[in-house]
Amino acid sequence: MLLMTRETPSNRFDADLLRRALGGDETAFTALYERLKGGIFRYAFYMTNSRPAAEEVTQDAFMALLENAKQYRAAKGSVAAFAFGIAKNLVRRIERRERVYQPLPDDEAHEISAGTFASASESLPDELIRNEAVESVRAAIASLPEHYRQVVVLCDLCELPYAEAASRLGCAVGTVRSRLNRAHALLSQKLKIPAASAAALRTTGTEGCLI
Repeated sequence: MLLMTRETPSNRFDADLLRRALGGDETAFTALYERLKGGIFRYAFYMTNSRPAAEEVTQDAFMALLENAKQYRAAKGSVAAFAFGIAKNLVRRIERRERVYQPLPDDEAHEISAGTFASASESLPDELIRNEAVESVRAAIASLPEHYRQVVVLCDLCELPYAEAASRLGCAVGTVRSRLNRAHALLSQKLKIPAASAAALRTTGTEGCLI
């Protein structure tokens, strides 16, 4: 099967890995997994607030990627975006099945959450990082309605540009901006951050997650 790709080196490389993986090349599958797993896991983790659920989504997403690879069309987006769409549907399935909050051990929580926030120092205010426990931040994000939680995860935590987040979510850039502003206001209320700090919640415009 011939996979066409958008004209970017990264997308061409991912499409080639997927093509080879479909042909039984385990090395190619492993390479594609390593390239995409971090972003998929982070998205699933913050959407479900559950490490086991995120691990399940990550594993199932790659199995589904191979099973549904024939449906991939480069004209509609990259392999990474195609995989994200699968992960998004799996997250929704899990959320329908159960909503169980399972906190991580302190060391793992710090590695995943605090480290992620630090990498987006321009998008989350210093007051949030400094004054709120990691547990409280994660719980506040998890309590947001899905459409607000999605933009926070993609724009603030994964540092995707507005246009890329809009492409992944299938909405307009203006919708992403308005949802993000509303999500920041809700987080400000939940975490008792002053209004001025909520205004400082903005995206960096750089890609930190390959999802």
